[in-house]
Amino acid sequence: MRTLKVNLDKKTLSSYEIRIGKGILDRVMLLIAKNHKAVRYVIVTDNNVNRLYGQTMQDGMERAGLKASVIEIPAGESSKNISVVMDVAGRLLAQGADRETMLVALGGGVVGDLTGFIASVYMRSVPYVQVPTTLIGQLDSAIGGKTAVDLPQGKNLLGTFYQPRAVFADVNFLDTLPDREFCNGLAEMIKYGIIEDENLFRRLEEDMDSVISRDPALLIKIIETCCRIKKSIVEIDEREHGLRRILNFGHTLGHALEAASEYKLSHGEGVALGMIAAARLSTMMNYLPVEESDRIKSVIAKAGLPTTIDAAFAADEVIRRFRADKKKKDDVIHFVLIKKIGMPFVNGSINEQQIGDVLEEMKA
Repeated sequence: MRTLKVNLDKKTLSSYEIRIGKGILDRVMLLIAKNHKAVRYVIVTDNNVNRLYGQTMQDGMERAGLKASVIEIPAGESSKNISVVMDVAGRLLAQGADRETMLVALGGGVVGDLTGFIASVYMRSVPYVQVPTTLIGQLDSAIGGKTAVDLPQGKNLLGTFYQPRAVFADVNFLDTLPDREFCNGLAEMIKYGIIEDENLFRRLEEDMDSVISRDPALLIKIIETCCRIKKSIVEIDEREHGLRRILNFGHTLGHALEAASEYKLSHGEGVALGMIAAARLSTMMNYLPVEESDRIKSVIAKAGLPTTIDAAFAADEVIRRFRADKKKKDDVIHFVLIKKIGMPFVNGSINEQQIGDVLEEMKA
């Protein structure tokens, strides 16, 4: 089992460990019992994950001497809203959950974001741990303390920064992950190569078949690399005032595409298209050589992610969603571009005409 420490503010006790391995779930229960004591534990999960792992998790925690129960929500992005927050909070109250309760987020990005948000506001905050069961959760969304729910106007518009007490990533969970959900994680994996680590990007170019076949040893190495990149950025800029913005590469437009599609596009698919668009904008503005932009598009295609936008997509609707982006400041949206693979920067001068031109260019 590999361990990384996220070193944050000692005064707020927000530092924590990320543990990564294969077949580590039994040790996870013992680590929670030893290091994260609470009067009761409530596992928050979705109906898909609950069917596969909910009872296993609850039984394991009870064998470790912990009082545990499960709250299930419907799977999918549609559950990431304030109504579900209210429902879960009501069920927590019905179970007698108080400030001595710890929440356990067992699931993918939706479960992790939702559980973290509830933990940050329930009874003015209770602790939580992340047990991500998806690739996107293990290498990205479970780390860094961003919590959120969606509003009708767009994704993640209601949220907090609230760090988990620990993150436990067991690659065995990935064995049961549907292919489309696995590909969502590949989009974030590619992002880390683009913004920080050209060696990682080159490995994905060369070994994508092994990654897609879910080779556990390779996945553990790459997940650790991505977690190491993210933790180092979060340690410098926990609340996204500067450097952490580079983690949004592909996300600003990706989120707008997701929302405009009424979430027919998955998160990873939206981010993949957003990264291609950001690379094309970087080339149009003479920052990125066209051959580098083509490399990005090629590795995204190798990962089984989309590289073109449906011809029926209305650019105006995407731009309307784009305007509601939470990262906007004084009517300027901080858009992450790149000068080369491994060298991102934040540009505040992207205009809607440029966005529209790239969207039209990307239509199938």
